[in-house]
Amino acid sequence: MDYRYGSHTVYNIEYHFVWVTKYRYKVLAGEIGLRVRDLVRQSCEAFEIRILKGVVSKDHIHILVSAPPNLAPSEIMRRVKGRTSSKLFEEFPHIKKRYWGRHFWARGYFCSTVGQMTEEMIQDYLEHHFEPRQDDGFKVEPE
Repeated sequence: MDYRYGSHTVYNIEYHFVWVTKYRYKVLAGEIGLRVRDLVRQSCEAFEIRILKGVVSKDHIHILVSAPPNLAPSEIMRRVKGRTSSKLFEEFPHIKKRYWGRHFWARGYFCSTVGQMTEEMIQDYLEHHFEPRQDDGFKVEPE
């Protein structure tokens, strides 16, 4: 496993995010598509989020990231969407005309966790790790 290390943590937290342009306008092509990819990379780097894979489509973005445990998925999306939106409006003033409400991205996003261990693997580990007892499945290691 590719574990990451913080000052007091060892972790492997991966998320798959998908978010779309407002009104699903197909504006993420050419120069804007390249720039949005750079802006997403910069935003992720700033918060120690590693992009493992990603795709910029004409009206949406998919990224698979490894994120530190102190960042909730909602916070990741808030930061990435906020930074990219403001920079795109600043650098491409002509897109402001399409997005008169100052929102480049649609509200919301898709997020799914990605894990190396299945629920079955975790349950099997917990089942065989300690001395079996007749209780609710929440065990205490014997002395």
